Amino acid sequence: MGRKTKPGMAKIMFIMPCVFIIFIIYIISTCNDGSSNQSTKPVTCEPHQSSHQEGDKNAPRPKKKLSSFLVVLIMTGPQLVERRYTIRETWLQKHGKDVLPKFVVGTAELKESDKKMLDSEQARHKDLLFLPKLKDSFGSLTNKLLQMLTWLDRNVDFQYVLKADDDTYVRLDAVVKELKSKSKEKLYWGFFDGRAHAHRTGRYAETDWVLCDRYLPYAMGGGYVLSSDLVSFIANNAQYLKRYHAEDVSVGSWLAAVDVKREHDPRFDTEFKSRGCRNVYIVTHKQSIQDMRSKYQQLQTTGKMCAKEQQFRLSYVYNWEKVPTECCERVEGVP
Repeated sequence: MGRKTKPGMAKIMFIMPCVFIIFIIYIISTCNDGSSNQSTKPVTCEPHQSSHQEGDKNAPRPKKKLSSFLVVLIMTGPQLVERRYTIRETWLQKHGKDVLPKFVVGTAELKESDKKMLDSEQARHKDLLFLPKLKDSFGSLTNKLLQMLTWLDRNVDFQYVLKADDDTYVRLDAVVKELKSKSKEKLYWGFFDGRAHAHRTGRYAETDWVLCDRYLPYAMGGGYVLSSDLVSFIANNAQYLKRYHAEDVSVGSWLAAVDVKREHDPRFDTEFKSRGCRNVYIVTHKQSIQDMRSKYQQLQTTGKMCAKEQQFRLSYVYNWEKVPTECCERVEGVP
């Protein structure tokens, strides 16, 4: 006869499998963070980590909707239709696959007629970027810049951005060619000033500028280039950045404490007033509609941008070895 099992032992043998099953269910539910959704993937129990963990360059990043080598963000106003059409028909006409252009417009508080006009333009060209929370005005340019750089960082996989105005003429072929050989990181490229006095009165007055009596070195806003990592820095820290009246002055102050490669280039004619027309220029600010069409036609027929080269004001090479107040002495022989 077989050996009889004691009643107490029988209960233990009955309970043990139940305890084991309950333990397994607990482990599975813990690894799934309590989610009621069932996954077909193998259950793994690892420490939770954010996909955007600071400092983790290998962390997975969400796939972005658009991609381009160079993004051109052009600040424009809702009603400046003719300027946008002129740019499309001149220096943006053959921009190539390496370039993604966007005309940036704030649409808050717009009239319905203006919204319909913009919607029609967007349906035709698909190159407008609407900022629905921004009322477009001269006083909102810095907020506009922050919003468009934040959009860019979140939605586009890119190497560089060229910020331009709708009265700027750009030699895109030359800009793209040069960027192919430049640093992919920490690039801040344009026409710099380091000895400009802070405006205290008038349209450009900076009432909150208390850092010193002059602006920190900055690339002038008619056109400048930033690499994608600097755009990410600005976008990710937007809530902490001081917004000054001038967007270009603001960028200079935001990047003042950052390890960046500042490249001053006299071929950027981006001051408050154009220095003239030189065939070496690759970005020219303060251009009328007729100026743009003339430059484009000259390039198409002669291969040169200027019918006659002119220089109304002297330029300079930025001397980074001197203090900012002595950086920028205008001399002959500089474009």
